[in-house]
Amino acid sequence: MKLYTKTGDRGETGLYGADRVSKAHPRVEAYGTVDEVNSLLGLARAHLHAAGATPEDAMDADLAYLQNALFDIGADLATREESPYDKNISRLDEEDVARVEAMIDRYQEAAPVLKQFIHPGGTVAAATLQVARAVARRAEREVVRLSHEEPVNDHVRVYLNRLSDLLFIMARAANAHAGLREEEWHVKGRR
Repeated sequence: MKLYTKTGDRGETGLYGADRVSKAHPRVEAYGTVDEVNSLLGLARAHLHAAGATPEDAMDADLAYLQNALFDIGADLATREESPYDKNISRLDEEDVARVEAMIDRYQEAAPVLKQFIHPGGTVAAATLQVARAVARRAEREVVRLSHEEPVNDHVRVYLNRLSDLLFIMARAANAHAGLREEEWHVKGRR
């Protein structure tokens, strides 16, 4: 099978279930943004590996789990609920959200108490996780926008909301593990 199909050359793409929609359709925007988050998590993992992490390390394993979950979210978003292909995918549920919440709690124990806003940055892996956090927020907004037009699995929206919180605290934990002090935001004129 060739990588290129030429079926999207006119600005349309196929959803799972064969529906053709514009590549600018809110559903495509939503799962495309989820794909961006997934790619950034791959970059964060590459930076962790370059710094000596192994697949057995907790953060790398958690990021691998999140990447798989993001593929599930992409499939969820690419498949309309009434699609005959709905039975072929795994839709997120409250257990998935609870798992992310447990991860947030675990990483929060590894990070210093947050007293004010901090600048994104620190290690390359932490900075990449902060970018992923911002893109996850955009993905959440895209899913909300889509939900105003078509039915969407509510657990996807909630999961993305928690995911951005998780990526924030993972970035902080990565910096704490590296012994880096976070830079605090200083309001103009109040230094």
